[in-house]
Amino acid sequence: MRLNKYYLAAFSAFFVWGFFSLALKPLHKYPSLDILFYRVFFSVITMLLINLSFRRKVLIKNWNQFKSMTVKQKRSVIVLTLGGGTFLSSNWFVFIYVMNHVSVKAASLAYLICPILTTILAFFILKEKLSKWQWFAVMISAFSCILLSLNHFEDIFYSLITAATYAMYLVSQRKNSELDKFLVLTIQLVFTALILLPFYPNYSGTLPTESLFYSCLIVIVVFFTIIPLFLNLYALKGINSSAVGIMIYINPIIGFLLAIFYYHEQVTTLQLFSYFLILVSIVVFNKKLIFFRKLKAIPSELEASK
Repeated sequence: MRLNKYYLAAFSAFFVWGFFSLALKPLHKYPSLDILFYRVFFSVITMLLINLSFRRKVLIKNWNQFKSMTVKQKRSVIVLTLGGGTFLSSNWFVFIYVMNHVSVKAASLAYLICPILTTILAFFILKEKLSKWQWFAVMISAFSCILLSLNHFEDIFYSLITAATYAMYLVSQRKNSELDKFLVLTIQLVFTALILLPFYPNYSGTLPTESLFYSCLIVIVVFFTIIPLFLNLYALKGINSSAVGIMIYINPIIGFLLAIFYYHEQVTTLQLFSYFLILVSIVVFNKKLIFFRKLKAIPSELEASK
């Protein structure tokens, strides 16, 4: 049950992120960098208010826990937490740059490359073991990404950088399990805000005045930043980073379906086939969990039939 709970958290995070365009599209007139600034700053304010208003006991408990750690443990927690914040802010920076100055396809391709990189990094850095079926799923994913990148090889370089920053975030946070996950996320977003703050005066536009901007921003902060990021970190407590990484595919699949059925964008047969392969890779990668759940359900069904 606990294992299923962590899988559900990972699935929910990327399922929610798949609908990000619904909140982002109405803000297409605003500079992407402004959206990034206000997304981070508002997220920090919201999380600090939640922690200081409702989670004081958790803060005190974690502070006492941190003080009781050895010097080596403290150093590890600080490096992993702030390192995670660096990877997260880098990912958001690079993603905005690629989206605005390279191509939307390169940014989308990054979501597809990220699970492959996460799995490979987890294998070499965290020594996470993968079955032959899971490696086969990774190969299917890699093949589908190659199909999607045909005639767009210049995009691969930028996609790799974008994907690598988030893959490193996932892998680093798999080892960062000493403190409360919501507190860790708060510290990382505060750190990200401090990194962005010096750039705000020179790179931000005029202060938005439309209510649409702030209403969409609230939705983005709560439903597309705080909740999925927390679910992401929570999932890493119970399942390995490669399993969380493969769930990232849920995000672009939903985005792809929205593009077809909601935004009515044109798609090719090759794209349809590639996304079908990605869906197959998710099932193959998690087939052990699916099979285990079916086996677990058989005794219950037998009991019910008696």
